[in-house]
Amino acid sequence: MNVAIAIDGPRKVYGSTVAVDDVSFVVHRGEIFGMVGPNWAGKTTCG
Repeated sequence: MNVAIAIDGPRKVYGSTVAVDDVSFVVHRGEIFGMVGPNWAGKTTCG
């Protein structure tokens, strides 16, 4: 399968709060992928 998305170890910090630290994954074409947090809301980080 062809890789559509590949994430390798990103880190996002807001002040002293670490939002994302070393999360890696690969999504292939045709797969459905979702990421939810502890409150089951979808997660978005822009910056």
